[in-house]
Amino acid sequence: MAWVLCFLLLLGLSGGPVSEGHSVHKTTVDTLDLGSLPAINYETNVHSEPGPIEILFRIVKAFLFVVQPHPYPEDLIRKVIRLQFEDTKSDSQQPEHIVLALKAAYYEIGFIILAGLGLLFIFLLPLVGLCFCMCRCCNNCGGEMHQRQKKNGECRRGCFAASLLVVSLIMSLGVLCAFVANQHLTTQVRGARRLLNSNFKDMRALLTDTPRQIDYLLNQYDAPKNKALLDLNNIGPLLGGRVRNQLGKRVLPALDAVLTMAGAIRETREALENVSASLEILQEGTTSLSANLTDAKENLRNTLSDASCSMAQATSTCNAIRNSLNQLSINANFSRLLPVTSQLAKVNEVLKIDLTSLVQQGYAAFNDTPDLVQNQTKNILSDVKSVLDSIGTNITILIKKLPIQKILTDSVIYLTQTETYVEEYFPLVEQYDFYRWLGCLIICCLLVLILVFYYLGLLCGACGYSKHTTPTNRGCVSNTGGNFLMAGVGFSFLFSWALMIVVVFTFVLGGNVEKLVCEPFKERTIFQVLDTPYLFNDQWSSFLSGRLFQKPDVNLTFEQVYSDCKENKGIYTSLQLDKFYNISNFLTISQYTEDLTIKFESIKINLSSIVLLDEVGKENLMNFSYSGIDGIDFAAYLAEVNKSITKVDLLSFANDLEARAEQLPKGALENALKGHASNIRMIHHQHVIPMEQEMSTLNQSIRLLQKTATELMVKVNQVISIVNAAQFLINNNASSVIIEETKKYMNVIIGYFERYIQWVKDSVTMDVATCKPLANIVDTAVEVFLCSYITNSVNTFWFGLGAATVFLIPAIIFAVKLSKFYRRMDSEDVYDDVETIPMKNMENGNYGYHKDHLYGLHNPVMTSATGRW
Repeated sequence: MAWVLCFLLLLGLSGGPVSEGHSVHKTTVDTLDLGSLPAINYETNVHSEPGPIEILFRIVKAFLFVVQPHPYPEDLIRKVIRLQFEDTKSDSQQPEHIVLALKAAYYEIGFIILAGLGLLFIFLLPLVGLCFCMCRCCNNCGGEMHQRQKKNGECRRGCFAASLLVVSLIMSLGVLCAFVANQHLTTQVRGARRLLNSNFKDMRALLTDTPRQIDYLLNQYDAPKNKALLDLNNIGPLLGGRVRNQLGKRVLPALDAVLTMAGAIRETREALENVSASLEILQEGTTSLSANLTDAKENLRNTLSDASCSMAQATSTCNAIRNSLNQLSINANFSRLLPVTSQLAKVNEVLKIDLTSLVQQGYAAFNDTPDLVQNQTKNILSDVKSVLDSIGTNITILIKKLPIQKILTDSVIYLTQTETYVEEYFPLVEQYDFYRWLGCLIICCLLVLILVFYYLGLLCGACGYSKHTTPTNRGCVSNTGGNFLMAGVGFSFLFSWALMIVVVFTFVLGGNVEKLVCEPFKERTIFQVLDTPYLFNDQWSSFLSGRLFQKPDVNLTFEQVYSDCKENKGIYTSLQLDKFYNISNFLTISQYTEDLTIKFESIKINLSSIVLLDEVGKENLMNFSYSGIDGIDFAAYLAEVNKSITKVDLLSFANDLEARAEQLPKGALENALKGHASNIRMIHHQHVIPMEQEMSTLNQSIRLLQKTATELMVKVNQVISIVNAAQFLINNNASSVIIEETKKYMNVIIGYFERYIQWVKDSVTMDVATCKPLANIVDTAVEVFLCSYITNSVNTFWFGLGAATVFLIPAIIFAVKLSKFYRRMDSEDVYDDVETIPMKNMENGNYGYHKDHLYGLHNPVMTSATGRW
């Protein structure tokens, strides 16, 4: 009853028609910390450790397997249960009843045979004892106090004594086994209170902590709500950032292109300035270099006009030098190159407008998209927040309407009443168990009494017996030993039938409980019988679901419920409440999704205030394309800069001149030519090298201008077209981007609540109201109390008691036989001293032996026995 009340709590929470909600919002939700559901801590440990007595338990179970090796009769049990639940009484003589009886007899054949032998023992042994007593009273069956002398008498006495000792030891083990089992059951019963209290404590924890778990689930609604509110407060960076990122795929390349063009304009101006400066320097340098070279040629001619050159040794050298003077002239003519002054002036005019600054303004305006979104959605956000608040309010109202507290209160009251009942009657159970323990102890003591007689008989007989003493002269100790043995025999006949009655009753009861309940419960085959369709009710295919929910068509099985609770799953999963009550209908935001969608679709964001590049900037770009740099004669410039400055390398010319001067005779001519060579070198260093550096600068600048001027108009038009397209996107097509990103943003907001609902479903399914205590109660009742405590102890008790009782039969036989060798006889055999042959004295009724009292004489060999049993 208690576990049914437990899941009623969840029934209230999940009330409503069964319908599966499905979501269309599939989106990646940011990390949402919902915390961990407070777990219910259960302390009951159902596992039972019997200790060393477990060895006896296993021996008894092995014996029961020999007695009953058949598998669990599932079909037979089902048919018997169906017959018990039939509405109409049927005749027990019907064929199907007879067949069932025969099948049951076949299954119980081992128990029937042993029980029959036990009943035979119960009826025959007292009867045999009565006949044996009457027979001995008539001096038969060993009642005559006379012992015949035989050659193997000592051997027989030893065999009887040894056999009786072995049988007594076996009986002692059986009695010890029964006593241990009796004490074990009492010990377990005394310790059962703690296990019961632990189960009650777990049930109370289940009832009291389940509402806390549900409150925690509901309170965690604040987590997605706060996360959603945080995102709504940051709609500018989140939604505006998304819009900016999508538009930036086309806007940023356009602004980057304008910024690149602005850099190209600055580079163009720098290149034009370099060209203008270099051209001016080269033109001036060419004039100066030409004058210096002319002077150098005139001076050389004057030197070569000296009389020394007319000498035979110098004539050829002077002529060669004179012929090479034409090489000392300018090769590159930069005066023919047109200046770039007009282009430079136009570019400078273009640069008066800071295009880079205009582009940065476009960047800034575009990056302000989040702020625009934030400012333009203030009114909408307040409406969305009110919808989210209404969700929490409605959930709270629905919770307050549910009769949760009443169900919990009733469950706790029932549990309290049950605990009170157990506390009240458990002492009575302990008292009855004490009576049981005392009765079993008395039963064991009866066997102990018999064993004491046997042990005392063996002890006294062995100590008092002397083989040199005749049977009529045996001592008091030996005679007492024989009397003890016969006393044991008498008590055996008196109590054996009662002992066997206890053995048969406990054997049939305990053995069948072990085979029909404990073993199938451990193997869970008993659940297969209980879960048989239409077993308890011919209208219900599933008894459990029909009993609990009046829906027998749902396949709810005992085995599945027990297994799920054993694994500590939630009661929602164990009882398959999703087929009766869908919690998704209780905690769902599908009814609010439409309102949220309408609110978000009403968001209107206008980005037309964003200007990427104004008309001034565009006009500035066009002016740059009209600057005329594409009209520069780049070929003429490149032709001149690729020429050498002079027709001959002045350093090579100076070296040749100096070498030829070395060929002349020493004198003024040689020195004069070397002086001219030095002068030429100086001209090279002072004029040619600077001009070469300027030519390099001019070459680089011209090539840069040539690269920039190539299709300049096309490039500028492309940049302007890209900017215009991006601006058109912002002004006219940004709405589609905004709508798409708004949907994604809305899905993220809704996704928080979907994640929360899924978390609630998972928690309710697996963690809320975990039903381990229900499985623990079943295990405690069946596996621990019934099987481990009671059945195992009872089976071990009858096993030991039965073994001891059965061995009473050989003990009686050996004790009767052995007592003849210990008791003092009334007469004995008489032998001839020479021939050692019994005398044939037939007078006075003496058949080979005589009695002392017939002759009135004391014979030292013959002793009279006065005691007779």
